[in-house]
Amino acid sequence: MIFHETALSGAYVVELERYSDERGHFARSFCREEFARQGLPGDLVQGNVSVNPTRGTLRGMHYQVAPHEEIKLLRCVRGAIYDVIVDVRQGSPTFGKWIGVELTPASFRMLYAPAGFAHGFQTLLDDTEVNYLVSAPYTPAAARGLRHDDPRLAITWPLPVTRISRQDASWPLMEAADC
Repeated sequence: MIFHETALSGAYVVELERYSDERGHFARSFCREEFARQGLPGDLVQGNVSVNPTRGTLRGMHYQVAPHEEIKLLRCVRGAIYDVIVDVRQGSPTFGKWIGVELTPASFRMLYAPAGFAHGFQTLLDDTEVNYLVSAPYTPAAARGLRHDDPRLAITWPLPVTRISRQDASWPLMEAADC
């Protein structure tokens, strides 16, 4: 795996090293030892799958508060997404900043979001599937979110939002959020 630092401290785009032969491709999508060599925690305890039938679907911006913060390692395995993370760590020099990364199966890239980041994505194609590993189980009492259209964040989504849950549409603006 090749780790590319992003503009947000602790967040990485992880490029899978593809080994190819006449059978196709092989790559490791996770290795605790390689993450440890990067100084990244490798205790990922839950795997999630998100299937989205419609282009323009938006999920997010989700995070969990202490002591249930989540590290996420995300990969698009079908279709395409625009994956966004926002630094919600109080006192961080990049607090309130965001990055977006396009993930597709062909790109062989993943996004590593450290604890203290809100996460969301928009599907760029119909029939999109995202797999991700997290470092903490989902804890409803710790679940929080930010509005995807918060003017302070000014996230530039590539498509109009065609589908969003009622809950995701009603998260607070960052200034009123529990960050």
